[in-house]
Amino acid sequence: MIRIANRLGMAALLALGVTQAAPAAPPRLFPTGAAPEMVDHMPSPPIAFPGGVKAWRDVTYQTIPGYRPQIVDIYVPPSAGAHPLILYIHGGGWMGGHTRNSGALADFPKVLAALAAEGFTVASLEYRLSGEARFPAQLQDANAALRFLRAHAADYKIDPTRVGLWGGSAGGHLAALTGVTCRNTQLDPAAGNDACVQAVVTWYGVYDFKKMAAKSVGDQAGSQLLGCNGACPDDKLAMVSPSTYIDAKDPPFLLIHGEEDKTVPVDQSRSGEALLRKAGVPVETIYIKGVDHSFIGATPVATREATLRATNATFDFFHVKLGVPQK
Repeated sequence: MIRIANRLGMAALLALGVTQAAPAAPPRLFPTGAAPEMVDHMPSPPIAFPGGVKAWRDVTYQTIPGYRPQIVDIYVPPSAGAHPLILYIHGGGWMGGHTRNSGALADFPKVLAALAAEGFTVASLEYRLSGEARFPAQLQDANAALRFLRAHAADYKIDPTRVGLWGGSAGGHLAALTGVTCRNTQLDPAAGNDACVQAVVTWYGVYDFKKMAAKSVGDQAGSQLLGCNGACPDDKLAMVSPSTYIDAKDPPFLLIHGEEDKTVPVDQSRSGEALLRKAGVPVETIYIKGVDHSFIGATPVATREATLRATNATFDFFHVKLGVPQK
């Protein structure tokens, strides 16, 4: 064979189907653990926003078998020390929506980063939608996110004793419900030792599902949330309604609603306001004339004015209730 190789060369050997063994590769060494590793180690560098704010995208706060991981975006201010936490809960009829959208605000991450720049750690919640899981999964997800954020307070500069909730539409409903059901183990078996929040802001939120069903407004979305086949029974409507749970122990509320809202009637916030006042809960309200759901007005100017009014009032409310002086 050596003589053939010398005479014909390697090209001829290959033509005759004769090959040489490849040299052995060095062993490939990787870190291993003692059990299956379930942590996501993909690097996730923070994003820089104006004012020195850094944001971490898609931070997993909960994993439940059979579901995709639940995540939050977290915006952290640059200043040292522990800051109040604001958890934002998005709308979308409990069946859609996104952590990075809210009404007519054109760049919602910049809005959340601006709130962080004023001295708050801000988290924007992704929760299981009604097509993935029925109620009370959504409330349980909000509670789980708060537990995660409090447990990682040092990582994200959070003061776990000063926490606010903010949401619009379906997110407004979930923010209100989370605020008034602290430690309710019937809705969330894990909630027995939870800390309660100190402030809640709802934009055009649902407070009484029975009234929504009676008016046939948003009933389809509510039925899907509850898993009803046709009309939902009264006990289920009561179970999902913040109005059922309001009492004197609840935190201060700010309710903002457009008076021409055709998706969630303004009466929802008015009835929520009345119940909160009756229970002795501090409550502030802003009812904006001439605007529909998501503060959409007859003109772009009207939409902008209503949206900015609501956003500025929300920021101011959190400054006052959570003890962050405005500069």
